[in-house]
Amino acid sequence: MNDQSTRNVFRTSKLEEADGPGLNPTANRTMGEIIAARFSRRGFLKGSMAATAISATVSPMAILAADRAAAQVAGSAFNFPEVTAGVDADHHVAEGYDADVLLRWGDKIFADAPDFDPANQSAAAQERQFGYNNDFVGFIPLDGADDHGLLVVNHEYTNEHLMFPGIVTIEGDEIVVADATKERVAIEMAAHGGTIVEIRKADGKWQPVLDGAMNRRITATTEMELTGPAAGSDRLKTNADATGTKVLGTINNCAGGVTPWGTYIMAEENFHGYFMGTLPEDSREAANYERVGVPDESYQWGRFHDRFDISKVPNEPNRFGWVVEVDAMDPTSTPKKRTALGRFKHEGAESVVAPDGRVVFYLGDDERFDYVYKFVTSGTYNPDDRAANMDLLDDGTLYVAKFAEDGSVEWMPLTHGEGPLTAENGFDSQADVLIETRRAADLLEATPMDRPEDIQPNPETGRAYVMLTNNTRREEANAANPRVDNAFGHIIEIAEEGGDFTATSGTWEVLVQCGDPSVAEVGATFSTETTENGWFGMPDNCAVDAQGRLWISTDGNSPSGTGRTDGLWAMDIEGAARGTSRLFYRVPVGAEMCGPCPTPDMTTFFVAVQHPADGGDDWEGFGRPSYYEDLSTRWPDFDDAMPTRPSVVAITKQGGGTIG
Repeated sequence: MNDQSTRNVFRTSKLEEADGPGLNPTANRTMGEIIAARFSRRGFLKGSMAATAISATVSPMAILAADRAAAQVAGSAFNFPEVTAGVDADHHVAEGYDADVLLRWGDKIFADAPDFDPANQSAAAQERQFGYNNDFVGFIPLDGADDHGLLVVNHEYTNEHLMFPGIVTIEGDEIVVADATKERVAIEMAAHGGTIVEIRKADGKWQPVLDGAMNRRITATTEMELTGPAAGSDRLKTNADATGTKVLGTINNCAGGVTPWGTYIMAEENFHGYFMGTLPEDSREAANYERVGVPDESYQWGRFHDRFDISKVPNEPNRFGWVVEVDAMDPTSTPKKRTALGRFKHEGAESVVAPDGRVVFYLGDDERFDYVYKFVTSGTYNPDDRAANMDLLDDGTLYVAKFAEDGSVEWMPLTHGEGPLTAENGFDSQADVLIETRRAADLLEATPMDRPEDIQPNPETGRAYVMLTNNTRREEANAANPRVDNAFGHIIEIAEEGGDFTATSGTWEVLVQCGDPSVAEVGATFSTETTENGWFGMPDNCAVDAQGRLWISTDGNSPSGTGRTDGLWAMDIEGAARGTSRLFYRVPVGAEMCGPCPTPDMTTFFVAVQHPADGGDDWEGFGRPSYYEDLSTRWPDFDDAMPTRPSVVAITKQGGGTIG
């Protein structure tokens, strides 16, 4: 890292961070090219693809029907008064619902934890408090009850300029953050990771149970075990861990999942930003690290911890970028990094039990021009014996997707010795294939995508929904990525053959292309019943509820980009209303909407509001850089003595009942 006394803030939003440089060096045919060819071949399209044809035959203004905002769309699975899209300092939920803040950054997780004091933070306090930038949210029922359970939450990353007082100077329109200190880095490391906390509903409102026996904080220093085919590889060994099986901490945990056997999945995403330094000249990891963007030096942790400096600990980055499984029921358990699921920038790991009892996990690699994956366990799920399921993720097959212009999708196994995955190409074992998952997928000619994020299987239909957030660097379209300079993203629906999630082939359609349908050149394809409040850009996380309905949260909507904040939208996926979207909840200025998690009985929807106030210079209500001392919103406390605080919100229907 360059020696400097100050540095620019390394991110102002997750969009800027995860939109990424695009590190795929191949000439593999991209999804945009495939979609373009498919459209050309099929002409006036049938089924769900007809939305694109509609935009060519209907006046763009006819796409929007603002006066239908409160009306029930014929055939829709949803019925709620739509929220008005816009931008302000507060959050908003549909009329007839309550949105209660359940947990905020710094809130106690244990009864004996210190109260939050933003002016006097410490790593010791943060390890006992709710972490920063809550992303994935999961709910694990306890005692078979829908009103009592464990909330599991990922803490993705930290925004120093919003967290710490006295470290920002403004140079023109630019935020400049003072160099890190050892103490500040320790607080950041404690604010990463995850939270497990018992919660209970009383008198219709959720509350944390601070003396819950299973409450736990997981941080960037928590001891973890590497398991599966790559465990013990020489490429995972360091001076501190000669076995290649033990690693400290987990970082940049974005989306995740809850397994059918009730464990908590943490997915490590943009791990590259935590490493600095230069590899030794003879290191075999040079091409490997270049493919994942290491080093990046966004964080300065390597100044105080040698393991984040690759010139001192060359193998440490190979110990991140995995899926982590945590036994939430046992607060003394060692989290396990399950190497069988591959190493890349994981966005989520949502799972479903297939008809034959095997378990399938869908995985997105969140970077421009990277890939969609799934993992199929070798063993089968035993609903009557939880212990028998605890190591299912150590044995199975990892697949990568190739999308074709005829609407077919092929799942190609990433198995050592098959096809190009041999010693001749630098893969001496399955461990090498998994450590360099991206390069292995390159050689299989997988389809480069427009930032695959969350992927949600729908057990009701045998289909899976792929959130493709955007790709503003795409210059050539293809079948599954249909737009160049794709600023607003799109959603792909995969129908696995025979409704079997273990199938190695299936079909795909574009469910919707996102953006403002009233602007013809955007090419958005929401249904004609979608109102001016119902469209969105940048789909990110999603959830399928117990009724098989699709909910979508977004990352990147802004005053200047879309004239609205991020939020949670309900989208019809069946029947005459297919492709119709309705705004249910929206976040404050600068925030990202994460972690949509309905309870099994659909009476509560947990959502995560991440990095509120991270922006506002393009909002007429603020109009300048936002930082700790001068914030575009002080949500959720609206207290001048408190900074803005990422929070988990519990949404319930007034008087009770099913959400949506």
